Amino acid sequence: MGLSDEEWQAPSRLAGWTRAHIATHIARNAEALEAVAKAIVAGHKAPRLYPSDEIRDRDIERGSERDGVELQIDLDTTAGSLNAAFDSLDDVEPGTAVWLTDDIRVDATDLPALRLAEIALHHIDLDLGMTVDELPDVAARTLLEWVCFRLRDRSEVPAIRVVSDSGLIDRIGGVGFATTVHGPDGALAGWLSGRGGTARLTGTDQLVVPMLI
Repeated sequence: MGLSDEEWQAPSRLAGWTRAHIATHIARNAEALEAVAKAIVAGHKAPRLYPSDEIRDRDIERGSERDGVELQIDLDTTAGSLNAAFDSLDDVEPGTAVWLTDDIRVDATDLPALRLAEIALHHIDLDLGMTVDELPDVAARTLLEWVCFRLRDRSEVPAIRVVSDSGLIDRIGGVGFATTVHGPDGALAGWLSGRGGTARLTGTDQLVVPMLI
């Protein structure tokens, strides 16, 4: 990314996290997804993404203390290794389920899309000029689908009927009457993930959604 050490240690859009925290999180996420992909291909039970939230948070905190060169090498190395692992998923049977956490179950063949959504979201969090409105169409739609999946059965989220300009229709949140929120994929994904920005959306009045990381 060509950032100086000072720029890496500058605040991101996520409260309490620098850009170095986000870079470390992206790299550790790549390693975790690679371990999952390799286990699936080998016919083994896939591990959870992280042994615990405490270990994940500790690794991110320690990794955030590194300089820019170390961060960039970590990002490049883990991304390349993950891409190779994803290539091996081509022979995995569609419908192969994998539990990423105790609450998140996905199809193994959807792991690359999940990673794309993760990168899109955190690229915005780096606060380097990219906004949800500037995401490419495929990335914006993929991110919106992932955010909706994450919020689908969350009782603390208000009942929302999501209708996007690209044609996605979903229902998320708790029980009760679902308020319809409509707008572009990127704007919906940004707002639903707690990144704000309702100017291009309709139906968001009085609704509060959590921050997703």
